[in-house]
Amino acid sequence: MSVADFIRSEVNANDVLLFMKGTPAAPACGFSAQVVRILDHLGVPFKAHDIYESEELRQGIKHYSDWPTIPQLYVRGEFVGGCDIVTEMFRSGELQQLLLKQPEAMQS
Repeated sequence: MSVADFIRSEVNANDVLLFMKGTPAAPACGFSAQVVRILDHLGVPFKAHDIYESEELRQGIKHYSDWPTIPQLYVRGEFVGGCDIVTEMFRSGELQQLLLKQPEAMQS
């Protein structure tokens, strides 16, 4: 499986997915830590991938999203953004609306 196929599979298989530096328990940068804090504060279960575990993943996620920085948050298969966007969406309440939206409601 190519790294692009792996990323696509993970993005589509997980409602909330975070590509980050480090792990949720031990973030390796302040930006990743900020996004983890926001998701934890909201009580949203999420899966995370540490981009430091694979150089292929580290470069592949940047190509997949066409976004140059990490962390990267995906919700229901869609790229949301990095730390600044996630933080701004959290402060405005937009992130909560996106995360709490029921999948059935999204299809109508």
